[in-house]
Amino acid sequence: MIVEKALEGTGTWLDERFHGARGLRTFFRKIFPDHWTFLLGEIALYSFVILILTGTFLAFFFQPSMGDVVYHGSYLKLDGVRMSHAYASTLNISFDVRGGLLIRQIHHWAADLFVAAIMAHMLRIFFTGAYRKPREVNWLIGIVMFTLALLEGLFGYSLPDDLLSGAGLRITQGVLQSIPVVGTYLSFFLFGGQYPGNSIIPRMYILHVLLIPGLFAALIGAHLFIMFHQKHTQMPGKGRTNRNVVGAPMYPYFMAKTGAFFLFVFAAVALAGTFAQINPIWLYGPYNPLAISAGSQPDFYMGFLEGALRIMPAWEWVIFGHTFAFNVFIPALLPLGLIFTAAALWPFLEQWITGDHREHHVSDRPRNAPTRTALGIAAVTFYGVLWAEGANDLIANQLDISLYTVTWIARVAVIAAPILAYIITKRICLGLQRKDLHLLEHGVETGIIRQLPNGTFIEETRPLDEEELAKLAVPERLALPVGTTDGAEAEVPPPGLRGSVGRVRARLNKIVTETVAMNGHGANGHVAEDGEHAPAAIGSSERDGREDGPDQHG
Repeated sequence: MIVEKALEGTGTWLDERFHGARGLRTFFRKIFPDHWTFLLGEIALYSFVILILTGTFLAFFFQPSMGDVVYHGSYLKLDGVRMSHAYASTLNISFDVRGGLLIRQIHHWAADLFVAAIMAHMLRIFFTGAYRKPREVNWLIGIVMFTLALLEGLFGYSLPDDLLSGAGLRITQGVLQSIPVVGTYLSFFLFGGQYPGNSIIPRMYILHVLLIPGLFAALIGAHLFIMFHQKHTQMPGKGRTNRNVVGAPMYPYFMAKTGAFFLFVFAAVALAGTFAQINPIWLYGPYNPLAISAGSQPDFYMGFLEGALRIMPAWEWVIFGHTFAFNVFIPALLPLGLIFTAAALWPFLEQWITGDHREHHVSDRPRNAPTRTALGIAAVTFYGVLWAEGANDLIANQLDISLYTVTWIARVAVIAAPILAYIITKRICLGLQRKDLHLLEHGVETGIIRQLPNGTFIEETRPLDEEELAKLAVPERLALPVGTTDGAEAEVPPPGLRGSVGRVRARLNKIVTETVAMNGHGANGHVAEDGEHAPAAIGSSERDGREDGPDQHG
């Protein structure tokens, strides 16, 4: 009773001054849909929180300096070796700071999980079409955050100034220098003179602990605010439409679930940091520009860059006294640039091709958008070939085949594999659509065998229930406007489909919207009497955990 009065008094005092009670009530009643794929974004968010917590601890002991020091710490194998303050302080954290090695490894595993969760989250959004209107801005924010995550990871594992991270830093310098005309100037600007200089570690430290985390905090805040304002997408199901959200409220259900999930993520990362060694910098030794470690591999998210560099032929031109190192410039900037540019433009390109300017709050099943799903798998395959080629020396050694053979296989696969992946994936999606159509027309097999009077044995089926029908929902596709005819004149294309651009748009529309005809089955598996798609069941938002109303569209 005393506690309740204290809380009530404190709440009244705050509300009288800041008028936040109404906003908090709206926040606590916010409905969140429930699907396991929605947890991918939460994993990324909680990994970021873990990175901030562990990074703050490490910042107390790390010295971002390239000044020389003779090591006399606990790791006796490096006793008396000259190294930088950055490397020495990392050794000190690992061996002399209580819990330092555990925190270092948790930080590194959380960084890998952070990037992996962002990648998985973006793939979920792409394959389900959750980037469509009105969420294009949030999709672009996600691409920017993914780019920053790659840079943040690169700067983070370069800070210890060990031999492995130094190799990655050398590649970064080579990529900068490969940029025509301005590359040398950019390299001098970043490194403060000739490589490696004495400024790169302090500069990367500022970027790693101050600038990029600040940008992340701002972008994550904007990302969550937009998501909250526009409401969350939901998977197809009974009663789920573009005008409601079916799920559970923020308080107490979602808060309890997401709080427990944060603890699960933290526990998983802590277990990995405890039992799975990662980045043992003491085995590599301090960085020496004249040395390189055998079999060195970057973190998984930078493996594609390593593979692209290894797969590229030695193309180099000298034009008007300027060296164009295409063997570095093209693999370093073109593959990921193509993927990111295509991903950023795709929502707007798809909207132009299909002519669909409606708001979408119910996600697609990947099989119901075969072309989109096939393009996504093709991009993943392209990335995967480059990623695997980043370890071509290890593959050649383990399989006991020539390194050049592995490289040539990758050169062919990087072109052929995405094409095959596109074709196979699209065929699979169309096949799954035909399976769904069979279920709609014939029902679900029950396993009960019945003998007909003529002696034939058949298996009984049952009709799909409402929930199963809703899950098989096929999104309504908009057709492009058709031309008109005037008497004996030929068909006149509408304004948007005239000329060469219009013909390209019409052709792309046929490819993008290719699907299996559902024989009259509508968005919810059936059609209303008037020919319109029958609406999903409507219920009270307070009774069944739904959030309705056009004001929720944002």
